[in-house]
Amino acid sequence: MAKRLFDLLGATLALLLLSPLLLAVAAAVKLDSRGPVFYRQERVGRHGVPFRIHKFRTMHHGAGGLPLTVGADPRITRVGAFLRRTRIDELPQFIDVLLGRMSLVGPRPEVPRYVAHYPTALRERVLAVRPGITDPASLAWIDEGSLLAGAADPEREYIEVILPAKLQRAAEYAEQASLATDLAVLWGTLRLLLRQAQGG
Repeated sequence: MAKRLFDLLGATLALLLLSPLLLAVAAAVKLDSRGPVFYRQERVGRHGVPFRIHKFRTMHHGAGGLPLTVGADPRITRVGAFLRRTRIDELPQFIDVLLGRMSLVGPRPEVPRYVAHYPTALRERVLAVRPGITDPASLAWIDEGSLLAGAADPEREYIEVILPAKLQRAAEYAEQASLATDLAVLWGTLRLLLRQAQGG
């Protein structure tokens, strides 16, 4: 109950404070390339219930391909490259927090294609909590796209190497989560994003 109240207060405050930025980004996305402002992709939520996540669209409308971003992906728009580097494309997920589909901090929600590869034991532990906008695994693999760019088979590298490591970290978070750990993750995320925005 305390975590849900924290999520509601945090998401509401964030949307109010960031509303000018969100409107400006929405306009930039719309002016930069054809297509909708938001990208609504199916993800797997708590207890395996699917939902459609809110993100600012960062790729050209109708771009196909794998649900992975590898290096300098040609599908990404000019504005989208900046939004991804600064993680501003994730800000609309505060809407999902208000709707109860996500939390401020929790294991990042995956697409069904990769949830199918979750080991049974880790699947139960990770999906027992609401997915989040950020978590320790996200911070540890902030340069995931660059790592995949150096792999001969990016999807296989993700499924066999990165995904299991991220799941283990996510499961550990799910079992030890508290208000104190969530605040620490949020503070770490803010510091990392500020360095990313400054090109550091």
